[in-house]
Parts: sequence; C-alpha cells; structure tokens
Amino acid sequence: MDIIAEPQLIRLATERLMLRPAFGGDALQIQAYNLSNREHLQPWQPIRPAGFFDLDAIIRRISYLEHERLAGRGLHLLICDRENGVMIGECNFSNIVLGAFHACHLGYSLALQAQGQGLMTEALGRAFAYVFEDLQLHRIMANYRPENARSARVLAALGFEREGFARAYLKINGQWADHVLTSLINPAQC
Repeated sequence: MDIIAEPQLIRLATERLMLRPAFGGDALQIQAYNLSNREHLQPWQPIRPAGFFDLDAIIRRISYLEHERLAGRGLHLLICDRENGVMIGECNFSNIVLGAFHACHLGYSLALQAQGQGLMTEALGRAFAYVFEDLQLHRIMANYRPENARSARVLAALGFEREGFARAYLKINGQWADHVLTSLINPAQC
C-alpha cells in the first residue's frame, strides 16, 4: 500500500475555505468526517461495503485518488475550514476524458453542521475555476436525485443547466434512483 506523504501542492483558497488533495496524514480526519456524517450522507450515496470506513481502506483510497490525479483522470479535493483546517466536505471531478470531449463528472458532499451557509457554492466556484482554467476542461457534468433540493439549488446557483432525466441511473442507498442530468460549460470556451 502506497501512502502519499504530500501530493503535488494544489491549494485553492476562498475567503472561508481551503481546497486541496488528500494525503496519507488526512486518513483520520477523512474517517472522522465520514463516520460523523454517515447518516446525513447515506440517502445520497451507495451502500458502503464492510471495511469502507477502516483506516487501511481510507489510505488505499487516498493513494488511488492521487494516482488518478497524477494520471489526469480525476481530481479529489478536501474542503477544509480555512481557519482551523478541519475537513467539512469534499468534491470530486471523476471520469476526466480529454480528446474531443474534455469533460468530467462532479460529485460532492458537505458536513451536516456546514449546511445552509453557502460553503459548497463557494468551494465549487473556486474548484471550477481551477478545472476550467488550469485543467482546460470544457464541460462539468453533475447529476442529482430529484428530491435533493439542496443540490438542485447549489448547481443552479453555479450556472448548471438541466440537460435531461435518467431513470434508474445510479444505485443509491440500495435502490436504483432516478437522476436529473445537468452540466456547466467552460465560459471561456463558448
């Protein structure tokens, strides 16, 4: 198992937040975030297998995510409080495809106690600037369950446009769930 000591420095700052890749020393903080928000996040996530929350599994995921970032296939960022460095969320840009597509899928989560303060909109706005300007992606796709009003509002506030509806799109919380399909196009490439 590879433990990433400190990934290449990517530090994206906002007024209240710091976004950065995870490294091996973050395993305990990631575990605490996931365990303390388990019930809050479960309706929006797949059923987690046994051992998912174990430190060894988290360290393996950190290593995998860094490998994907270095290969140009993904970017996982911890969202941390800028004052105390505590993780309050995360965002993932996965399935990065270049060529004629230059696009990715977006996933994100925010701690229960951080809800309703505009923090996810702030974090994603900064992350999108990096993805569009530095990674030169053309499209970010984000899909959400129709009953997830918070995600619908966050994505709308960030300029995402509805592109469709997919029945039984992802197996979430043990059930095949419908999703609203949205995307955001790089404004510099329109």
